[in-house]
Amino acid sequence: MAGNDSTSTDPQAVEAPEKAAALMDKPWELADQLPTFIEVLPAAWQPYWLLIQRYPIIEAILIVSAFWALAFLIRRYIISLVQRVTDRTKSELDDVILDEVRGPVFSTVFWFGVIVAAHSSGFSTGVFRYVVPLVLSIIIFSWLRAILVLSGVIFRTMSRDNNRFKRIDMRTEPLLIIGSKIIILLIGCYALLIVWGINPVGLLASAGIVGIAFGFAAKDTLANLFSGVFILADQPYKLGDYVNLESGERGKVTHIGIRSTRLLTRDDIEVTIPNGVIGNGKVVNESGGPYRKMRVRLSVQCAYDADLEEVHDVLMEVARGHEDVCAYPAPRVRVRGFGDSGIDIQLLCWINDPEDRGRMTHILYMAIHQAFADHNLEIPFPKRDVNFYPRDASGSGSADAPADSSN
Repeated sequence: MAGNDSTSTDPQAVEAPEKAAALMDKPWELADQLPTFIEVLPAAWQPYWLLIQRYPIIEAILIVSAFWALAFLIRRYIISLVQRVTDRTKSELDDVILDEVRGPVFSTVFWFGVIVAAHSSGFSTGVFRYVVPLVLSIIIFSWLRAILVLSGVIFRTMSRDNNRFKRIDMRTEPLLIIGSKIIILLIGCYALLIVWGINPVGLLASAGIVGIAFGFAAKDTLANLFSGVFILADQPYKLGDYVNLESGERGKVTHIGIRSTRLLTRDDIEVTIPNGVIGNGKVVNESGGPYRKMRVRLSVQCAYDADLEEVHDVLMEVARGHEDVCAYPAPRVRVRGFGDSGIDIQLLCWINDPEDRGRMTHILYMAIHQAFADHNLEIPFPKRDVNFYPRDASGSGSADAPADSSN
């Protein structure tokens, strides 16, 4: 008897996997597995509902209205109650999460009511059998949109320096955001295929040949995609950096995408560069290095008879007299050579942000010009002397004129 008990099987346990497999192939039959609306009503209400069931359209409208009211109450009172709790916290992350899930929760309850109404009213057969997968697709899309938005918000919050939830480096933020969105989209597409009874394995197998042809047709786009992945992994620059590209663009990195990178120039013009161009060119990151500071080189000239020690002190005074010039590293003055009109000198100083390079160059050049004028230091410029010699009576030229040495 013990042996017979060990080999006996429960019929319901055997039928459960078979029913699950059948629902995977025909998800529109899901409504048939749900209880009818009258079965969940109290026994005292059921006779009245039997009268309503004589009019399927009215029954469906009442069920949908009941679930709409339920969804409205959940959004109006339960979510609002939770929002009062989140308003007391210092973080804005919980507020953003609650705002994003508010819509999907309402949609899920309401559209589930549509499924129940279709089943209870008899509108789940024939043409109406596609109501269930269509409604489930709407629910999936609503949650998919919310999760895509929340994935970016969560990673951006975790990479902020002034946030107590910081757990990731800001430089890895774009890679994590893009990677998470790709995974979420893949899961969403898989769920949609299952809802409509499509086997994803067979679809992927048949898509192999199409993928090869698509790869040849979109090779430039794929090159940008792969370059975007390498840029995010190698991190030659990050958001907020000032970069100079080999193609001539200079600006602040405002967006690093999987296909392109956006720069905001000093003219407040946004430039979009394909990642394939950046990946195959030279990138000068002005914000890279041990710190964000940048050195500014100001080239000036002084006369040959000027006191170089005085010129040195005047330039150092100009650099130290401006609050936006860094005290460390300290500014310095260097003599670079002897020019045609004067001695070439450079003032080297550091500023806190590459964004201020143009403004600081303008201010310091004006200060240098004023300081040279206050100390009577000449800024030389090219000069040419032209001598005119009067001709003699014979017209052959003056005797004081130098002899022609061209021969």
